[in-house]
Amino acid sequence: MMRRLLQPIWVLLAIIFLIEAWLWDHLEPIVAWFVALIPLRAFKQWLAERVDTLSPAMTLIVFIVPVIPLFPLKLVGLWLLTHEYWMSAIATIVFAKFLGVGVAAFVFDVTKDKLLEMNWFETLYEFILGLRAKANALVDPIKARIRDALRGDGSSWSSRTLRLIQRFRKSVHEAR
Repeated sequence: MMRRLLQPIWVLLAIIFLIEAWLWDHLEPIVAWFVALIPLRAFKQWLAERVDTLSPAMTLIVFIVPVIPLFPLKLVGLWLLTHEYWMSAIATIVFAKFLGVGVAAFVFDVTKDKLLEMNWFETLYEFILGLRAKANALVDPIKARIRDALRGDGSSWSSRTLRLIQRFRKSVHEAR
């Protein structure tokens, strides 16, 4: 009974987690593209050489520190939000999010091997990979049902869904 009540919360958390993972996966090529545009490739090589000389604990600092300056940018976004500058706030927060994930992916790529030398970090890393697999297992059937419903002829759609689509179409046509 309790499990059934918590199911929507777990699905929501899984979706949020997968969005973060999706951003991580899809921003990495964008960061690589930027690295190719500006001399970040040389910086990445320089950083990798420096990380090789560090202890795993010091490497953790190298991984965490670059994301810290982005915190004030998120605060600016919240300030804009509280002062009802909606579009600027959303753009700032989304920009900070993308930049943060992109920077973290870039730095993690350089520091990953050294960080995984720490047992607790490796355990945490494996735990997060396991969470990602569980989140995918939880959300994949829902995504499949949505894809089937969107691709289908409507025969499997509930009458409520069809009424919502009909109402939406009607409101669009009335607006013209």
